[in-house]
Amino acid sequence: MLSLFFAPLVIIGTGWVSSPLPLFALYIAAGLGMAGVGMGVMHDAIHGSYSKNKTVNKLVGYTMNLIGANANVWKIQHNVLHHTYTNIDQADDDMNAPFFLRFSPHAKRYWIHRFQYLYVWIFYGLSTLSWITAKDFIRAARYRKMGFFKDRREFRRTLYKIISWKILYYSYALALPLIMVPLPAWIIVLAFLSMHFVTGICISMVFQTAHIVSETSFPLPEPNGKVSEDWAVHQLATTSNYAPKSNWLSWMIGGLNFQVEHHLFPNICHVHYRSLSKIVSQTAKEYNLPYYVKKSFGGALLSHIKMLQRLGAPKQIGA
Repeated sequence: MLSLFFAPLVIIGTGWVSSPLPLFALYIAAGLGMAGVGMGVMHDAIHGSYSKNKTVNKLVGYTMNLIGANANVWKIQHNVLHHTYTNIDQADDDMNAPFFLRFSPHAKRYWIHRFQYLYVWIFYGLSTLSWITAKDFIRAARYRKMGFFKDRREFRRTLYKIISWKILYYSYALALPLIMVPLPAWIIVLAFLSMHFVTGICISMVFQTAHIVSETSFPLPEPNGKVSEDWAVHQLATTSNYAPKSNWLSWMIGGLNFQVEHHLFPNICHVHYRSLSKIVSQTAKEYNLPYYVKKSFGGALLSHIKMLQRLGAPKQIGA
């Protein structure tokens, strides 16, 4: 996946490309590689499950920074907030979205939401562009208010690191091609944007089809802020697997078709999820607990679309 991401950019950066079609093809290939790095490389590393060696995990986790985002900010968003408060409105930061998107039945509903199942794909495609521009800064500032950064010095150091890594990313992914490729700048920028659109679509579909589907629940905390269910039961109720028999898909997306196992055992490398799934499904059945799984990715995607329609329809709970 690292090769699929970097090799096309190296070819582009040498200036060998002189026509739009190969340029777009190379950038789109890099977009698929970027998605693969995000799902199959840095994801395990930041969870601490890529290697038993903490230093290796830290170094491999920097691949998140190399693709334009920030590992430290994402660790708070994903490892802490998403994995702890899965599908809880206002607590799971993966569900926090602009007003024109509604991912929870407890979020406020606007009239435009009835069309979100049609236009959401545009914003999925733009999601990584948001990451490499403003999202890291916005979330870092919000997380500081939430107490995740110890003091002003640590927060300032985090901002410096975010800026430095983004300068490096833009330098080799966009600035160098603008200098070396003998094509109009707008074509190069458009090809760069197409890379991120492909990455955004791939990553969004993989993660959203595991939580925002018809079967999963969206629990609310009690007035004291606590969730009544056991944490493991909560993960089973809010997460769904798909395409468990597809070795190819599982490799492509870093085992994230086994999201139930990932949420229960985030510190275990994804190569073990398939074996774990047999134990987890049997245990869930034994204790009469939910264990959601779709036979195919297409089935999960269709369930996600239906859920977006339900969330956009009038007279929803919490509307």
